[in-house]
This record gives sequence, C-alpha cells and structure tokens, in this order.
Amino acid sequence: MFSLATTSLTGPAQTAAESATQATASIGTPVLWTATIVGVIALFVIDFLITRKPHDPSMREAVGWSAFYIAIPLAFGVYLWSQFGSQQGIEYYTGYLVEKSLSVDNLFVFIILLSAFAVPRELRQRVLLIGVAGALILRGIFIALGAQMIASFSWTFLLFGAILLITAIKVGRDALSDDDHTIDVSSIKSVKFIKRFYPVTDDYEGTKLSVKRDGKRWLTPLAVVAIAILGTDIVFAIDSVPAVYGITGDPYLVFATNAFALLGLRALYFVLENALSSLVHLGHGLALILGFIGVKLVLHWGHTVWPAVPEIPTLASLGVIIGILVVVTLTSLAANKRQRGSATDGGGHSDDDALVEDQAHVAEVSDKH
Repeated sequence: MFSLATTSLTGPAQTAAESATQATASIGTPVLWTATIVGVIALFVIDFLITRKPHDPSMREAVGWSAFYIAIPLAFGVYLWSQFGSQQGIEYYTGYLVEKSLSVDNLFVFIILLSAFAVPRELRQRVLLIGVAGALILRGIFIALGAQMIASFSWTFLLFGAILLITAIKVGRDALSDDDHTIDVSSIKSVKFIKRFYPVTDDYEGTKLSVKRDGKRWLTPLAVVAIAILGTDIVFAIDSVPAVYGITGDPYLVFATNAFALLGLRALYFVLENALSSLVHLGHGLALILGFIGVKLVLHWGHTVWPAVPEIPTLASLGVIIGILVVVTLTSLAANKRQRGSATDGGGHSDDDALVEDQAHVAEVSDKH
C-alpha cells in the first residue's frame, strides 16, 4: 500500500517523501534495540545501587566512573562502525559528541539548582540520578515523536532547524550577558504548584522523597528539587533531540547517543563541578554548534524540495563541531590566564593564590544556602 501511494508522487513531493523514508531508515533491529535498552537499564541499576547509601564521592571515584561511562560509548561506536559501516559510525560519534557537549552545559543548570535548594553533597548523586531517569524517559518519547514526524512530514526538518536556531540565539545572548545566573527557588513554577497541594518539610530526610507526619503526607525538599530538575529535563529534550536529528535520521542512533551521553552525568558532575567555572566560553561554542546544526537541517529540508540546494556532509559536521569545541576550550583557558594575570598585577597575589581563591569561591557558591 505504501509503495502504491509513493509511486503516485512526482517532482519535489516525491523527493521529499524519499528523503523522509531514508531519514528514518534504521540499523536498529529488534535484537539490537532490546540489547541496548537492557544494557542502559542495567547501567542505570548499577548507578542506583551506588547511590543507595548516600555519600560524597571522592574525586578518584568520580573520575573512575566518568572514564567508565565514556569508554562504553566509544567502544560501542567501534562495534557499530565494524558492523554497519563508516557512515553509521561517523553519525554515531558525531551525535554522541553533540549530546555530550549539551549534557555538560546542562550540568551548569544542575549545579545552580542543587546549590539553590541547598542539597547536601551526600544526596546530590541521588538527585542527579532522578534527573537522568527523567531525561531518558522524556527523550525516548521525543525521539519516537520526532521519528514519526520525520516519516510523515518532510517539513519537520525545517521545524527542527528553526527550533535550534532560536535556541542558538538564546544561548548566545545568555553567554554574552554579564548577568549572574542565579535561581530564585520560590519563583520556579513547579515549586509553586507543588506547595499549593502538598506541605514541604524544612529539612532533608535522607533519600526519602516524602514522610508522614500527624497522619498527613509531607514532601521533602529532595522531592521538590527532583521535580524541578525533571522540569528542566523537558527543556533539555526540546533542544537535544532536534540537535542529534540534525546529524542522523536513524531513531536508534538518536536514542543510543542520548542514552550514553546521559548515563555518565552523575559521576561527571563531581568531576566538572569546579572545572565548569573555567569554561567561560562554552556557552558561545554551544550557540555556534546549535546554530550550525540548525542551518544544516534547514539546508537538508531545502534539498528535499529543491535538489540543487547543497547539503552538509556528516563528516564535515564532525570536523566543525570538534573545531568549535577545541577553540572555545583554548580561548577559555586563555581568558582565565589573563584574568589571573590581572588579579596578580592589581592585588599583588601570585597565580597560585588567584587559582586557590577561584576554587574556594566556587566551593563556597556550590555549598551555600
């Protein structure tokens, strides 16, 4: 029936239909999907068991788990490359790099939220794990919807491209703004909504999300911050899913890159908690990456309608994304060096003293009520 419908199309309509069909063609066999989902669930259960007993992880522990969660997707990419070819391998690695970059940026928001809610350090792993679980579920829904939209409507590429371009402008404006990015907990809509229906305890009760007092169910601050993070997960999904669809139209690769980028966030948070303050130009780089992928999606849509419109190859996209990340990392390091130099000249402190002061300030902000 499908072939009869498509054979009646001609010209740009036929080209658009063929492009949509190709975009949603997937290497994900039922066996591969099942194995991947089971693997993701198993890794999540491992994370849950690790955080079952609240503790503040050491840097050695955090680095070890971060390395583990980076090694798995890298090795999985080698498998995909060997089994399905270089094109799928490049799409996977490019998508993973984009998603990992966005997840690092998401950690900025998590740091601010956890500090604003004064979450004890030993409980932060559990909050992050709840955020990862919510993000996985939400992105799975968005991925399924995105695949269906792409299969049915060729203009979905244009819609996704517009979303990314708008997001790039917002991220760029935030990066150029000198405003202090703080959060007023009382102004968060989800917090206001919760407090209208449930009382909230003043203190944390370990890993409990609720407690019973005087015959009434009370939520703990841990539940409130978890719901606030789940709310941010929706925003992150709206940004990240179109971004990776700009790299590959394969729903399986979209899911795999999202899942692997998210799973390591718990450990990565404690590794980058202080280092993130040094990546002062990361926002600029992400704005450029999102804008670039947005243009790539718009061009792809244009190509489906007018074949003369050029497309950006995936390999070229990988080169551009890596180049942007390298440049913003180098410029961030240079900016930090100049700032420390200015502090030394003005206050008579050494570079080491300035670095110690910076780290102390970050720690103070992170643990502050």
